[in-house]
Order: sequence, then C-alpha cells, then structure tokens
Amino acid sequence: MNLRNYTIWAFSALLFSACGSNESGKNMAESTSQNVKIMTLDPGHFHAGLIHKTMYPGVDSTVFIFAPPGDELKDHLNRLESYNTRPENPTSWDLEVYAGDDYLKKMISQKPGNVMMVAGKNDKKIDYILEAVQNGIHVYADKPLVINRQGFEKLKQAFAIAKEKDLLVYDIMTERFEITTLLQKELSQIPEVFGELEKGSPENPAITKESVHHFFKYVSGVPLVRPDWFFDVEIEGEGIVDVTTHLVDLIQWEAFPNQIVDTTDVSMLSARRWATPLNLEQFRQVTAKAEFPDFLQKDIKNGSLEVYSNGEMNYTLKGIHAKVSVIWNFQAPEGAGDTHYSMMRGTKANLVIRQGKEQNYRPELYVQLLGENLADLENAVKTALQSTYPGIDLEESSNGEYRVIIPDRYHNGHEAHFAQVTERFLEYYQKGTMPDWEVPNMITKYHTTTLAKEYASK
Repeated sequence: MNLRNYTIWAFSALLFSACGSNESGKNMAESTSQNVKIMTLDPGHFHAGLIHKTMYPGVDSTVFIFAPPGDELKDHLNRLESYNTRPENPTSWDLEVYAGDDYLKKMISQKPGNVMMVAGKNDKKIDYILEAVQNGIHVYADKPLVINRQGFEKLKQAFAIAKEKDLLVYDIMTERFEITTLLQKELSQIPEVFGELEKGSPENPAITKESVHHFFKYVSGVPLVRPDWFFDVEIEGEGIVDVTTHLVDLIQWEAFPNQIVDTTDVSMLSARRWATPLNLEQFRQVTAKAEFPDFLQKDIKNGSLEVYSNGEMNYTLKGIHAKVSVIWNFQAPEGAGDTHYSMMRGTKANLVIRQGKEQNYRPELYVQLLGENLADLENAVKTALQSTYPGIDLEESSNGEYRVIIPDRYHNGHEAHFAQVTERFLEYYQKGTMPDWEVPNMITKYHTTTLAKEYASK
C-alpha cells in the first residue's frame, strides 16, 4: 500500500494495513540477512519523520508503523508523503501502518522488522525500549531516552539485556555532525594550537555549552504544530533532561574522545530550573488547540502555562568543570532561529562557537590565541583541517580573534544531520557492534542529566 492511498484510507477506517500474519512477520524478522527493516513506534515527534528525508543502502524501503490513531500519526504520514512527492530527489518509502491502541503489543507480536525507531512521548520511551530489547529488536531512538531517575534505572537494565542478546540501543546525537562542533573538536586535539584542556572552576568552566530553542518554528518549510502533551514536562521531560542530552553528550565526546567515561567520573555541583510562560494565544498558535487541556491545568498560573523548559547545570567530569544550559523562548526574532554557544578553554587557545545576529544566526567558530602560536594555528588549518575538509580557511576578526572560514556546503543544517547519524547507526548495525565507549558513555550521559534534574528540583 503506497503512502498517498494509506493517508486517505487509514483515518476513515482506523484499522491496520496488510502487515501479514503473525507467523509471516516473525519469518521476516528472522530472515533479515543484513538488511535493516524499520518499525516506527508511536511517532509523536517530528524527528521520527526526519530520518526518512533520504533513502539508505541496506535499508528496506518498506517501513512498518505502529501507532495510536490520531493527529500525530496523520502528521507523520503527511511528512513522509511530502518527502515521497517532492520534485527534487523524492524518496520512495512504502508504508505498512497499524493504527490502534494496542500498537505496542501488535508490533511485538507481528515483529515484521528488526529495528525499532521511536521519537515521541519521552515518559513512555524507556518502556518501549525495554519491550523491544526483551523481544530481540534493535533500538534507534530519539533523545532523551529517559527523563528521570526511575527511567535511568530501567535504561541500565535495557543495556544489560541488549548486551546479552547482541542488540544495539543507540540514541540520535545529531549535534556531533554540526560542522563547527566537528572543527572545534579537531582543533582541541592539536596540542600546538590548543594546548591542554583547562580544569576550570565553577565561575569559569573549562567547557561551556548553551542552547536556545523556540516553541514556534518551521520544519521542512512548514510551521511546526506541536502536540499539546509536548508542554507537559511529566511527558516530554523538563528542559534540563531533554535538550541538555545533546550538550552533555558533546562535552563527553569532545573532552574525552574515544574514551570511556563512567558515572563515578561525574560530580554534580549545582543545578537550577525555571519556566517559560505561554499565554493561550501562543498555545493555540503552536498546537492548533482552542483551549488548554485538562491535563495541563496543574501548570496554569495567572492565566499562562508555566513550562519548565529551561535549566542549567554545573558539574565536573573527570575533574574538568563544565556548565550546560538550555533556554526555550516562544519564537525567534525575524530572521533568527535556534542558537548554540560553546567554549572550550585550553592552555594555548580558546575555541568559541557563536550563533548570534553578528553571525546571521549561523554557527561560526572562532579561535582566541593566548600566546604567540599563530603559525601553529595556520599550519593546523592548512594541513589537518584542509585535508579532511577542503576549503576550510582562516581570517583575523576585528577583535583579534581568528574566524575559521567554512564553505557553505558544510553548513548542511539540523535536518540533514538526521541522515548522517542514521548512516552511523547503520554502520554499527552492519558491523554488529559499536565502539566500546558508546554504551558506557550513554549511561553516564543520562546519569548526568537525570542527576541534574534531581538537584534542580530540590
């Protein structure tokens, strides 16, 4: 059944398309060879669709979707249809869809694929993951995998089961593929330029990462309509355990590349949280809902919805001081968008990423030299960087910093990163294993975020 026909049919009947009998579904999963067959479960977040903006070698073109009926499923199907029918480089996904309240049970009993992809309600996600690995299914999941300490304990259990059954559990860390972050990491590994990473202090951390996001935004050129539950932090998770997942991941990935970091390497110093208020008109604009639903009444104060989407944590990792903060506003200024700030302080240079008005809201990387090592920086750009990223160059800024010139082709945007991280997951899948640091570092990452939530909630 093709996507266009299904979109019309599914929401009149709210039944499932021909996924085959239970026995045939099992046979499909058991005779996988090396092909990935994706089962998308409960796609409540638009990230579930973004991995399908492109096709992948070794991935079956049929995607099996199991979800409760409703607007979120319809939105997901429409997003995939837009990729299938776009004029340039259209995809050719063929969907087999089950729409019913017993969607999880049906996915497990049918099991027509071998990889579960999930992006949606974060409070349920860890239970989906546990169910998948217990039934021999690999997991490819949007962040965050967990949003509290109870979920974290389940996550450790899921990883233990996955190890026993030789299964992959992998979260989608798109920000590892952002070009300024990649170059920041590369330069930090060149001692002649960066020296060594400072230890820092709570007042002046060695690594600082700040992310600013917006509730109202455009995705694939279309205004994003968010589900109303997105604004319930008991379902979505507070900001300090959601977007910070990326930032904590980048700190581990940049400061200790290809190294295992353990939960005992983390010392939480302080954390705080605060709310972004949304009035009813803003809520209507971003959700297309006429009123605040009953389940959000607990968070209504003085007529506005208080969303605890903002958070900050200060901690040490292997003795290195780090600061992470996330801020959510309703809408970006005209011409602006989500922003990212990052600083790594070394003994010879500071590496700074800015994404403000001066940068036309596109991330730029700057090098602040602390000594007379300009020749070493120029040499690093012309050798290490240009050999991997042809066209990279250097120019002096008006304030004495040096801006790394990055050709436009490397600024491929957030949505394109979903294909890149999917390709990395597929690489791991074909090998049947991940680097030895990936799983312990995922565990440490979620230990850090959920511990910060505990500190902030005190």
